[in-house]
Amino acid sequence: MRFNVLGNTGLYVSELCLGAMTFGGKGFWEVVGKLGTTEVEAIVGTALDAGVNFIDTANVYSEGESEKLLGAALRALGRPRDQVVVATKVRGRMGPGPNQVGLSRAHILASIDASLARLGLDHVDLYQIHGVDPATPIEETVRALDDVVRAGKVRYVGFSNLPAWLAMKAIAFADANGLARFESAQVYYSIAGRDIEREIVPLAEDQKLAILPWSPLAGGLLSGKFDPDKPGPEGARRTSFDFPPVDRGRLPQVLGALRKVSEATGNSVARVALAWQLTRPFVTSIIIGAKTREQLTDNLAAADVTLASEHVKLLDEASALPPEYPGWMVAFQNREARVPQTKG
Repeated sequence: MRFNVLGNTGLYVSELCLGAMTFGGKGFWEVVGKLGTTEVEAIVGTALDAGVNFIDTANVYSEGESEKLLGAALRALGRPRDQVVVATKVRGRMGPGPNQVGLSRAHILASIDASLARLGLDHVDLYQIHGVDPATPIEETVRALDDVVRAGKVRYVGFSNLPAWLAMKAIAFADANGLARFESAQVYYSIAGRDIEREIVPLAEDQKLAILPWSPLAGGLLSGKFDPDKPGPEGARRTSFDFPPVDRGRLPQVLGALRKVSEATGNSVARVALAWQLTRPFVTSIIIGAKTREQLTDNLAAADVTLASEHVKLLDEASALPPEYPGWMVAFQNREARVPQTKG
């Protein structure tokens, strides 16, 4: 397992991160996974034994049950606190009241205390806002995040699912006022959905943000179990919860390229999809979730796969984004030499 620095910090995280969205299965989240105490402890233990030091959850996953189960597993496994990087999130609805959702100062301050209680920890290493709250000024959110950092309840802050312009607005406000700034961007990214390469990736590279892809197998669509023109296998997550969206018109060529490389290398389709993502220089840590230890073990093996340059090229070309404005104009203008010509 290799390790990368988290954004513009000195904190190292494993290039594969264990996602805890399958823990609990309460309410809506049952379609994603419903692992109980024994299964969660086995999954967490398998990941840690493989060298993973980074685990991501959210308060909204199974209405808090994911955090409870993760905290219990870490205590049962007895790993030193400073050897595990724990991340969670805030934004989702955690109760019926009008202030039990969103990114207001009130909800953030209440939510961090509730998350720490469920996890059984005195701090989390990374606290991420879990999307956009149109009712709350981003300046209020940034100040509240800075407060929880200064209180010692959070080490670093990040965002998930924000548009690039809003993330940059928050970063600029933090920088101008000496507040804790975002260090990471948790975003949907897969070989079947490379949209972040348009705006989020340039932002992350410019601002030294860690990119933490979620759903790298597109909700199981890249697991090797699916054909674009056939229904998925019974019990598969995509069969009952068709998310995240993908461009179905481009999917056949992506799956075809993955299968070709899978057959050539002797690796599973899922492993190839993850290994391709690990070739992206801007990716810091890929969040992988699992319902079984066998599934997790196969995904973890992607860290040991080195794809040949011709295989990377094949996958790149099969999944390339179509040109889009202003990207194609920027590329066109970048072809013009900016260096003044001088006489020899």
